[in-house]
Amino acid sequence: MVRPKLTQQREIVEALQTDYSVRQICEVLGFTRSNLYYHPKQAPSEVVLRDEIEKLALRYPTYGYRRITKLLVRMGYGVGSKRVARLMKATNLSVSVKRVCQTTTSVDSVRPWINRLKDLEVSRCDQVWVGDITYVRLKRCFVYVCLLMDVFTRMIRGWQVSRHLTQPLTLKPLEAALRQSVPEIHHSDQGVQYLSDAYVSMLRHHGIEISVARRGCPWENGYAERLIRTLKEEEVHLNDYENIHEARNRIGHFIEHVYHQKRPHSALDYLTPMEFQKQNLD
Repeated sequence: MVRPKLTQQREIVEALQTDYSVRQICEVLGFTRSNLYYHPKQAPSEVVLRDEIEKLALRYPTYGYRRITKLLVRMGYGVGSKRVARLMKATNLSVSVKRVCQTTTSVDSVRPWINRLKDLEVSRCDQVWVGDITYVRLKRCFVYVCLLMDVFTRMIRGWQVSRHLTQPLTLKPLEAALRQSVPEIHHSDQGVQYLSDAYVSMLRHHGIEISVARRGCPWENGYAERLIRTLKEEEVHLNDYENIHEARNRIGHFIEHVYHQKRPHSALDYLTPMEFQKQNLD
C-alpha cells in the first residue's frame, strides 16, 4: 500500500474530521499524528532578516556576523553565517555604527571619564540629559539620528537627522537645546562624537558635569537606549522612508506631536512627557 503524501494526509483528515476524531483517523489509516501538526518554519525573507539583523546590531553594536547569526538561529531562523555576513555588509553593519573613542583619559588628563548616574536618584527637570545615536534605513542608504533627552521628564531636548556620522550630528542639537535650558549632568556612551574637543568644550563652557558609560556596557546608557527602541518600534519600523527629507519630517512629527503630547509613559505615572513637565514646573 502506498501511503499518501503529508499534504494529502492532511486533506483526508480535514475531510473526515466532522465524523471522526484525529486519533481514530490516524489509527485506522496509519497516519502519524505528530506529522499532521508539524508546520515547518519558512526561511525568512530578505526584508524580515534585514530588520532582525538591524535590531540585533542596535542591541549588540560590537557583535560581528558570526554572533549575530547565532542569535538569529536561537530565535528560530534557519539562516547561515554567509547570508548574514552578506546582508550586514550590504547594510553597512559589518562595523559598529558608533565608533569607540580610543582615548582612555579625560580631556584634562587628570582622571578617566566615569559614570555619574550610578546610584543617582533623578528627581528634577534638567538634572540629567542623556544622548545617543542610531541609524535609519532609507530605500537606498542609511541616515543617522541623534537624540538628547531629559531623564526626569522624558522630554527630548534636541534631535537631529543627518546623512553623515560626523560632529555636527551631535553638536547642532546640543547647541539648540542649550539655548532653552542647561542640564546639571550630560550622560552618553564613549562615541567620538560625544568626547570630541568641540562637544566637551561646549559642555564645560556651560558648567555641565560629564558622565560616560563604560565601554561595552550599553545598559549604562539605558535611558537613551529605551528612547531609541521606542522611536524604532513606534515610528521607524512602521514606515518606509523614501529620502532623508521624509525621514526628518516623519521623525520630527513623531517626536513633537506623538511622543511629547500623546504617548503616556509608565515611568511618568502614565502622563505624557509634556503633561509631566508642565506638572513639575507649575
